[in-house]
Amino acid sequence: MRIARALIDGVPRIVVDDAGTGKLAPEGADVLAVIAGGGQGEPIPLDGLELLAPVATAGKIIAVGLNYADHTSETGFTPPERPLTFAKYASSITGPGADVPVPDHLTSQLDYEAELAVVIGRRCGGTAPATLDDVAAYTASNDLSARDVQFGDTQWTRAKSFDGFTPLGPWLVTPDEFDVTQGHRIGTRVGDEVLQDDTTASMVFDVPALLAFIGDGTTLEPGDIILTGTPAGAGGFRTPPRFLQHGETVTVSIEGIGELSNRLVFRSEEGK
Repeated sequence: MRIARALIDGVPRIVVDDAGTGKLAPEGADVLAVIAGGGQGEPIPLDGLELLAPVATAGKIIAVGLNYADHTSETGFTPPERPLTFAKYASSITGPGADVPVPDHLTSQLDYEAELAVVIGRRCGGTAPATLDDVAAYTASNDLSARDVQFGDTQWTRAKSFDGFTPLGPWLVTPDEFDVTQGHRIGTRVGDEVLQDDTTASMVFDVPALLAFIGDGTTLEPGDIILTGTPAGAGGFRTPPRFLQHGETVTVSIEGIGELSNRLVFRSEEGK
């Protein structure tokens, strides 16, 4: 089952794609409740939907760094012995097709990172390990990063949490249709330029290992999001560096989920 949030008659609604059949959940329905309820709703065409971020907000966004060996190698960092985690602000979430407002007075080194996102479906972790059974769905994300801010601050949260720096979408895909234990192609392109191309099977710490590690001592709540790391090819570590520019559209794709595209709009260029 695939689930999205879409703007219907000016109101955010939950839409279900059930094997190609569109269903509109009752107004006010919650994404996780729709998943748990099997995706019931009235018929609706799936063509031409104005999609929003499939998850409107999150109590926690927990991201994982250096989780693909080739990406770790290109950065020059020492491979971590255990998952390297950091937080992102929920206010950074945006949806497919949305313009990302870039504070270019703060950064001139805007970078992309294709990532598989895990959405937690029920309270887990804390005193018991979190497992794949606790996952509601998966989606694509772009962990946008202001590299000059990231390395200037020496910690990563602010540089990856500016407004719009966590695009999500286009759809949530439930575990029965997305087997996370299998490799799925993951990549990034800007226009026709392919910049990242790998498979999720290349993760150093797979999703079960990340869930167990992150949930050990930390309670995960429904709607929390885990970003699982990015493959090699990030712009800041290329020679020469390949940073994103005003007006470019960056597209993250994950096999079995779809494509997530966002246009970058530098604030200094707005209204020109």
